[in-house]
This record gives sequence, C-alpha cells and structure tokens, in this order.
Amino acid sequence: MKPHELAGKQVPKSMLTDISRLVSSYYTVDIKGPVSFGTSGHRGCSFIGTFNELHIAATAQAICEYRLTNRITGPLYLGFDTHALSEPAFRTSLKVFTANDVDVIIHAGDDYTPTPVISFMILEFNKKRTKNFSDGVVITPSHNPPGDGGIKYNPVTGGPADETVTAWIQKRANQLMDTKGDQILQVSYEKARKKAAINEQDFITPFVDALSQVVDMEIIQESGIRIGVDPMGGAGVHFWAPIADRYHLNLDIVNTDVDQTFGFMPADWDGKIRMDCSSPFAMEKLITLADKFDIAWGNDPDFDRHGIVTSKGLMNPNHYLSAAIWYLLQNRSGWKKDLLVGKTLVSSSMIDKVSTGLNRKVFEVPVGFKWFVKGLLNGSLAFGGEESAGASFLRRDQTVWTTDKDGFCMTLLAAEILAKTGKTPEQIYRNVLIPEYGDPCYQRIDSPIDDHQKEVLNCLDPDSVKGSTIAGLSVSSVTAKARGNNAPIGGVKVTLDDGSWFAVRPSGTEPIMKFYIESFGGQELVSKIHHEAMDVLFKKRSGHGA
Repeated sequence: MKPHELAGKQVPKSMLTDISRLVSSYYTVDIKGPVSFGTSGHRGCSFIGTFNELHIAATAQAICEYRLTNRITGPLYLGFDTHALSEPAFRTSLKVFTANDVDVIIHAGDDYTPTPVISFMILEFNKKRTKNFSDGVVITPSHNPPGDGGIKYNPVTGGPADETVTAWIQKRANQLMDTKGDQILQVSYEKARKKAAINEQDFITPFVDALSQVVDMEIIQESGIRIGVDPMGGAGVHFWAPIADRYHLNLDIVNTDVDQTFGFMPADWDGKIRMDCSSPFAMEKLITLADKFDIAWGNDPDFDRHGIVTSKGLMNPNHYLSAAIWYLLQNRSGWKKDLLVGKTLVSSSMIDKVSTGLNRKVFEVPVGFKWFVKGLLNGSLAFGGEESAGASFLRRDQTVWTTDKDGFCMTLLAAEILAKTGKTPEQIYRNVLIPEYGDPCYQRIDSPIDDHQKEVLNCLDPDSVKGSTIAGLSVSSVTAKARGNNAPIGGVKVTLDDGSWFAVRPSGTEPIMKFYIESFGGQELVSKIHHEAMDVLFKKRSGHGA
C-alpha cells in the first residue's frame, strides 16, 4: 500500500488530537462497545465510546474478583504511560482497587511506569515466595495513536495474561457493564489516595541497579561509544538519565518532551501519529541524527518495544532479532546449551537458520508475548522475540529478567554488541549472517480491513489454500497452529516448496489486516507471491460466498 503523503513528516496542528475533548469524552460519551481483550489487553478510544470510565471501572473490578477467586493476596503494581487517557484510567482504577481493599503500589510521584518495569517489580516481589504473590496492571495502548487508551493485566507470572485469564476478566467486566456499574465498588479519588493501601515506591533505582545483571554495562562504559536515545515521549523518559549516570555512559537524550498530542512525532505510513519505533516513518527524526552517534535507539510509549538506528538507518526488527540472538548465544557463558530460542511464527526464518547454526532449537509460537512467559520464567527459554520489535532475554546467570517485552535491555544490548565486537548489529547482519545463511526479503504489509476481508480472515483455515500454486510454487504446508505449542495463530501460515512463506491475520488491536511474507528469492518473487496470495485468499473465496 502506498504511504500517505504525510508519512515521515510533521503533522499539521489542525490534525492533532484535542486532548481536553478526549479526556472529557472519557467521562461523558456513552458506551458503544464491550471490554475486548486483544493480543494484549483492552484498547479503544473515548471519542467513539470504546475506552471510557465504565470500561476501566468494570475491568478493574473484574481483576479484583479474579484476584479473590485465585487467592492472589499480595500487592498489585499499577503503572501508566504518557497517553492522555492513561492518567484518567489510572485514577479510575485506583478508586476501584482501594474500594476492594487491594494493596496497590505505584511509582513515587505518580510518575510514568514502563511495562517491563512492572514485570520486573512483580518478579522481584514474588521471588522465593510461596504465598501472598503480587501481580500488576499497566495502563497503556502501547504504540497506538494519541487518542487511544489501553489497559492490560499481568498476573503473578509477571508477563501478559494468557487467554484463559483474559477471557475470564473480559467476561466478568462485560457482565458488570451490563449492570451499569451497580456491582462495581468505588470510592472517591480523594478518599482512595488517603488510604494506607496505596503505597508509593521508587521504581527507577531497583530497575536501573539491576540492569547490569542482564546487560554488560561495564563494557559499554569502557568503550565510550556515543549513544543517542529518543524516548519518543514515552513512559521511560525519566529512566535514561539515571541509567546514564549510574553506569557513566556517553549517552545523549535527544528529546525529553512529553506531549500528550505527540505532536513532535512524524506521521506513520498511513498519515496517523503512531509511536511505532519499528516504523522508519515514525523514527524519521532520530534517523536524521544517526551520524552523530555510534548507535541510537527509540522506544514506544510503554517501552516494551525497541527501534535500533545505525548510520545505515533504522534496522529491520527481524534483522536485529537475528543479530541479537547470534550474539547472545555466543556471549552468555552462564547459559546452558539446551536453552530454546523463542520466536513468533511471523518472525524471519533467518532466526531459525541462526539458531540451528549454533545448535539451538527454536520454539515457535503465535503472535503475542504471553506465549514466552512460562519459558522465560522457568529458565528454559533463553530469548523470546516478536517481529514487531518486542523481546526480552534471561539474565547473564540464566535467571529470569522480565516476562514481558523490555525495550531497555534490548536497546542496551545493541550497545553491548557494538562495544564487544566493534560492529553494529546491522554490520553483523550484513557482513556475518547474510554471507552464511542468505539474504531473505521480508515484508509486513499493513492495510485497512473492510467488512468482507474481515469475514474472510475470520474464516481462514488450512483448507482455504490447499492445492494452490502461488507464483509458480506449490504450497507445501498450510497451518492454522504454531508448531512450537500447537496454539491457534488467528489466521493461516502458508509455506511454499522453495521455503518462501506468507501469513495473514487481523490485528488484535486495530482494524488492520497484517500480511507477512518472506522469501530468499528476492523482491520480485515476494511481490508476485503477495499479489497471487491475495487473489487466492480473497477473490477466489468471494466467489464461494465467503
């Protein structure tokens, strides 16, 4: 799809979100949709009635009841990001949690809290405990546009809740909404803040102090490499200065602004402001500064994603995941040789080649970091990563670091790689991995989804493309389940007889269709596969009334 004329450019002020109207709508607009947990939590917009006070109050009450049912009696860590709807939702949640006598721990000074920090705090609290476990809630729509809000629940495992948990919370929240909130316990915000059940803690110091346990901060310091960081107005904006001070890094924070319109952001591919650090359009400003630094990076608003920038521009997320895995498997002497490498099934097959080349097995799962939680927690999974630029890995001693995506450890790892090898991750990918394993052409094509396409996607199964020939290649396998854990993928993945593959699925958070495709046969073949696959998936099926 052709990029919007504003892609990579500053958005006119007339197109920025009206924050006062957005927040007012949170309290006043009638509900027009249920609580719906997608890939990671419930997301919506107050303007259209899909993220409003009743949604959050009902979700918070459902979480309280889930905790009670499952005897979770430790404190709940509560964090929020810099989206305009996050603070109102934070306040609503506190009103409900305190009314239900839940002990809540928040960041001192009501400061923003990145997603990986909540995971880290939960795991630290639960370490060596046999009862009174902690859990957490993060209020964030991740990289979604400024007008969106989101809320997600992290149970005692510290990572994203699995489908059983989210289904329970979603069902109960919608039951509570049907009663118009009559069964939701709440106190006033002022009364909630006076309760002893709310405790403020410094989240920055323990997280920053522990970073050296997962990344070799000493070698970064000794190298003196020049590092550029763009927090992109996100929840980690107040973490980078303490990190630089604690470890004496040559680090320059290029933008410390927090603006709820995110008006400093260039527009994404579709002309919308979207804080997606894996998008070259959204990362345009940092890319233009690349020559000032040896390595640079940006993060999305809740800091669970990473975007690595070198003098060659923004690294393709799959390229960085491949280079990071290649480096980690050879530079973590404390890791056992039988640890698995986790990847989502829409991530590059270069990861499979790199892992196999280093005698490691791959654990392939559907989209969603929740599938990596158990393996990271029990130490059987060395690394878990998604093609959308989210990943985490074990500490240097093979114990768990976070069970959620961590934009801090993944970006600092890029600096460690450069300090240790003298090569950027991009140089490793180009000069080491491609000569060894080949040069795959990978694309993820996002496009708006119409009602017909949505209906077709919801009906896709292996029979949809069996017996087809695409771009002159025979279909060798079709699956609707991941080979690592046999879980449904919410779409289909098709492999052709030369190893090329494509997958298609609806987004779990936006009305967008995501089409993934990869081939070692070059761009021309990729384009041909995409064109013919769309015909097989949609035009052929439309003739059968799909």
